[in-house]
Amino acid sequence: MSHFDYRNGELHVEQVALSQVAERYGTPCYVYSRAAITETYRAFDAAFGARDHLVCYAVKANSTLGVLNVLARLGSGFDIVSGGELARVMAAGGDPRKVVFSGVGKTAEEMQQALMADILCFNVESERELARLDAIAARTGKTAAVSLRVNPDVDPRTHPYIATGLKENKFGIPYEDALALYRRARDMRHIRIAGIGCHIGSQLTEVAPFVAALDKLLDLVERLQSEGIALTHVDIGGGLGIRYRDESPPAIADYARALTARLGNRPLRLLLEPGRALVGQAGVLLARVEYLKHGRERNFAVVDAAMNDLLRPALYDAWHDVQPVRASSSGGKAYDIVGPVCESADFLARARVLALSEGDLLAIMSAGAYGMSMSSNYNTRPRAAEVMVDGARMHLIREREAVSELMSREMLLP
Repeated sequence: MSHFDYRNGELHVEQVALSQVAERYGTPCYVYSRAAITETYRAFDAAFGARDHLVCYAVKANSTLGVLNVLARLGSGFDIVSGGELARVMAAGGDPRKVVFSGVGKTAEEMQQALMADILCFNVESERELARLDAIAARTGKTAAVSLRVNPDVDPRTHPYIATGLKENKFGIPYEDALALYRRARDMRHIRIAGIGCHIGSQLTEVAPFVAALDKLLDLVERLQSEGIALTHVDIGGGLGIRYRDESPPAIADYARALTARLGNRPLRLLLEPGRALVGQAGVLLARVEYLKHGRERNFAVVDAAMNDLLRPALYDAWHDVQPVRASSSGGKAYDIVGPVCESADFLARARVLALSEGDLLAIMSAGAYGMSMSSNYNTRPRAAEVMVDGARMHLIREREAVSELMSREMLLP
């Protein structure tokens, strides 16, 4: 169910007109539906039924405290890739005992921070990381629970920038090296082997790559068991895609059915790390048309949002639907939706047929994931405000930055 729809010719999020959000909080502005996040999380959780499992939301998709707080209240776990994300999870009310720590470059300080917080597990991505973690755990008087993130060399059939499970990618431990590293981990005094995992990429629209990766993990599980190394969980990572344009990602229930069928009655807890799939369609970027430029080759709608607010189109040539906040019955023209940043890559959409006037509001759809979390201050542009809509109520969950804040940690030379 979409929580963004037209009522009396005006686009709403739940029971609130987006024009009301713009009037109160200005533009550009990210707007989220609490009901959409809640509904999708519950669908994930319910799809795995009685199978012992933990949904660990991938914080990198959207790390805003208000979003994390909604998920924490639902009982979600969290997948983090930095000490900063751990601090955000805890500030939002998340349970550190439901946190898995991924990422190829964990620092000693981040490891100590996570050990002191008593997180659920470290997803270890290299031999050197494992050795460092053992030393840090010894220094702090802790034992680190670990899962080796294995690179299964499975093609996720997605954009090359977001593929992470191939041999040429920087992520994970090569499949053929994993068994030997588990043997080393078994002999480390401050390491406790807990599981095995992988993450093969993002925005996957087929079940088959997930199943292929899980099959390779389960083969390793059996080989480990034959050597007396028992695991308590298997982490299949995240990556389930959403519909931006014409994609047909599998239903959550079909995805869950395929994974649980492969696991069978093995006494292994299943960990999942969805990010985009939980929040992607729960948010829009609200922007206002500043100028219309009609040219011989192209028409441009210059809006007040830019690539610093939503990087995905410039970075991946990603497609986002663009909807006028007030529907028009008149015919339109093809416009490139562009921002004011001084880069030719500063576009949010290309060749969209819209009936536009200066001052109109536009909603860039499916912007809840990798929007605000990848935003920047390029061109000294303050980052956008963020609003969570809950039924008929609007909650400001991040104030718009001020230019003075951007300069507050800088100083002139003496």
